[in-house]
Amino acid sequence: MKAERRGALLVLGVLALSALLGGIYGPTVRATVAGTTDLQDSIKSFTKILSVVQQEYALPVDTDHAIYDGAIPGMLRVLDPHSTFFDPRQYALLREDQRGKYYGVGMNVGPQENHTVVLAPMPGSPAAKAGIRPGDIIQSVDGKSCYGLTTAEVADLLKGPKGTVVHVNMVREGYAQPLTFTITRDEIPKHSVDVAFTVRPGIGYVRLSAFNEETDSELAAALKQLEFTNLDGLILDLRGNPGGLLNEAVSVSDMFLDKNQLIVSHHGRASQERRYYAVRGNRGVQVPLVVLVNGGSASASEIVTGAVQDHDRGLVVGEQTFGKGLVQTVSPLSENTGLALTTARYYTPSGRLIQRDYKDVSLYDYLYNHKNPQPTEVKLTDGGRQVYGGGGITPDVVVNQPKPNDFQQLLLRRDIFFPYLGQGGVGSFTTYFLGAKPEITKNFVVTDSVLALFRRDLDKEKISYTDADIEQNLDWIKREIKKEVFMSAFGLPAGFEVDLQDDPQVIRAIESIPQARALYQNVRKVMAQRNLGQPLQ
Repeated sequence: MKAERRGALLVLGVLALSALLGGIYGPTVRATVAGTTDLQDSIKSFTKILSVVQQEYALPVDTDHAIYDGAIPGMLRVLDPHSTFFDPRQYALLREDQRGKYYGVGMNVGPQENHTVVLAPMPGSPAAKAGIRPGDIIQSVDGKSCYGLTTAEVADLLKGPKGTVVHVNMVREGYAQPLTFTITRDEIPKHSVDVAFTVRPGIGYVRLSAFNEETDSELAAALKQLEFTNLDGLILDLRGNPGGLLNEAVSVSDMFLDKNQLIVSHHGRASQERRYYAVRGNRGVQVPLVVLVNGGSASASEIVTGAVQDHDRGLVVGEQTFGKGLVQTVSPLSENTGLALTTARYYTPSGRLIQRDYKDVSLYDYLYNHKNPQPTEVKLTDGGRQVYGGGGITPDVVVNQPKPNDFQQLLLRRDIFFPYLGQGGVGSFTTYFLGAKPEITKNFVVTDSVLALFRRDLDKEKISYTDADIEQNLDWIKREIKKEVFMSAFGLPAGFEVDLQDDPQVIRAIESIPQARALYQNVRKVMAQRNLGQPLQ
């Protein structure tokens, strides 16, 4: 009865919202003085349909499910791909992402057959301090078996108030009996700065994975650690960064632009234009900047990238960005739910529209199979370069990430490198290798003896290969082995560093530092002459 009452209340809210949204965006809603009558008719029609479904459907109807997962998402889907309704769990996860923290043990987990496997403990987390490793399989939490549970269900078991204790049983290769870990839950930061280090002498590298409430302070700390002002160049990696909070994108841009430079603007049919400027500025720091992007760089990532590119502050390297320039205003609703409603569109400082067209493609193709759009507008940067708008940010230097060849895809598909336990206790090479408990130091290299073990593991896994397969992919195999071993032994950042050493996009970014320096020096000269009213040479 409680669910039915809550569902009835939701029906009224949904229909009122439907009428409002339809009046703003819906192509089939009649804009007449009879709007109130239309709303009343819509409510009657919907409640009649819901009543018939509840009374006559072949199985009992979960009203909350019908509303949360059916009526509301269906209504929003006809507006645009990014207007979204969050049920209580989704809204709680959204707030976690925005705050950049939650309470639990601190490890990333994922599904593996009917088990949940540890992908990696977060650096410095209770899970990491307890000795949990990538590839450990979660057998039970506080005595509750995790077999057959979803990853989300297991993650919920691991979360809890700060200071509470949770007992976790793990299965690990090389150990005859399950391992029991007693872990005290704590506040777990969801870091937006994944890794920051000197990728080459004098060249700093920072990987930014999200824009949450802590991004500004985390990036400032990372730049300080790298002694930013003394660097010959900086690479800001935004690949795969889906975005986040607008204010944090503005703050990140503010660190690199001159004071009072425009960062981004947004406006919509029912919202006035709002413009965001650099209020602190880079305080004269002129380190050459390269921004790395790809098709997974979206929203806030594109705001930063567009501002850097339009002001010629740095060079953009990589692949076309996603093209998400719709502004969502997130509003809390009743029952711990929330609504992200598109209210405006983002524009770069030169006036380029970031949003890609979504009206003539399916939702699946829009999200996962998009092709680089043809530019619909041409704008000029501060230095007079042409840049293109109408869907995402086009890099100044296009470098496509090589796709794995057939043999590499086979090994990745079989998870041969990642440490996990498969059926019958047969696991990946990393599981097999680390199960022998070798001593791993930062000087670890993949020797011929390690490769011999690798071949033996391929045979055990019944993976067909030739000597030519191994020889042609030798560097890639060595890097994948070392990356997974370092992640298990030293944590995620260490594995990231290994992976980046031979990354072709990172290598091209390093090579582009002189070009970024020349670009920035030229625009400063151009702007100085423009401000003095002098003719450009």
